[in-house]
Amino acid sequence: MAAAAHGGLSPAPRLLPLGDAAWTVEFGAAIDAALHARVLALEAAVCAARASGAPPWDAVQDVVPTFRSLTVHYDPLAGDGLALGQALLLLAQQAGAAPPRGRCWTLPACFEETLAPDLAALAARQGLTPAAVVEQLLSMELRVYQIGFMPGFPYMGGVPPALQVPRLPTPRKAVPAGSIALAGAMAAVYPWESPGGWHLVGRTPVPLWDLRRDPPALLASGDVVRWRAIDAAEYERLRQAAQRGALNVAAWCGAPAEAAA
Repeated sequence: MAAAAHGGLSPAPRLLPLGDAAWTVEFGAAIDAALHARVLALEAAVCAARASGAPPWDAVQDVVPTFRSLTVHYDPLAGDGLALGQALLLLAQQAGAAPPRGRCWTLPACFEETLAPDLAALAARQGLTPAAVVEQLLSMELRVYQIGFMPGFPYMGGVPPALQVPRLPTPRKAVPAGSIALAGAMAAVYPWESPGGWHLVGRTPVPLWDLRRDPPALLASGDVVRWRAIDAAEYERLRQAAQRGALNVAAWCGAPAEAAA
């Protein structure tokens, strides 16, 4: 089910069933900030409708934004799934592309060799010095498009062409928690140790997933992330504080970021 595009300027939203207890509204096929803005606008509209408690929105159980779509999970025993789908498509047509403002984070990161095992090789591959790569890393403004792969893992866009490299030919069996990674046009941070095939160019001591927080995930779709360089000694001090639950992560969260238009 799809609606006509407004004036032919943007793709028409498509309503797709996901099993018998979820709908997905798809806005396009690209990884694009403007398209993602439409996803976030619909997310905000659905959450507001759900908060009203009125049918068919009272059956909604969860809302999951991605790069280019929004999935709405619902209880098929608590409401009319078909009516919800029709209402969802209508809301997608009306929501526009004015999403809520995300948070802007400036997170500490260490780019010293022991914590950035792929930095030198990536620099050589791209005809740069490691210092030049770090300079670009510090100047990047990364936008969180979605959380996936594992809880708290942010897929972030905004990597400049000079730092865009394919995945490693052979993935690592164990990527350390907090590793800042690049692959293609995307950046990410591994919330905890896991396998992975991205290039590791630094590490942050800030836990991206912590069950002592509410919510446990530090980042959310629509947030903006920048890096602040620290040395290995400061990294270790902050890492130990994080283990004790003594980090004030709110100190690294500034004014809300302007959402992409």
